[in-house]
Amino acid sequence: MSMIMTLQVTGDPKAMEQFASDDTDRMEAILEAAKRHGLIAHRFYGSADGASVMVLDEWPDRESFESFFREQESEIRPMFESAGVTSQVEPTFWRELETHDAYGWGG
Repeated sequence: MSMIMTLQVTGDPKAMEQFASDDTDRMEAILEAAKRHGLIAHRFYGSADGASVMVLDEWPDRESFESFFREQESEIRPMFESAGVTSQVEPTFWRELETHDAYGWGG
């Protein structure tokens, strides 16, 4: 069963969007690398108050994400720096619970 990875940091969502718009080649290259490592789904989100950025990914397993991140960290770090992120980027890993009420996402 796949797992979810979230990564939430204090930063400027608009600056993150601007970085992505200004460097689409880098964004596409990172995405292609992630897909080679098994990425299933990916989104960036900005908080309603404009003070935080969150990455929400689905991966086959934690090891796939960690392998991707080790390989691409030097490409990813400037993106977070552009959004004013100064803290250490710490992902959180989640497993789906069997609660018998799954809806959407193909479940």
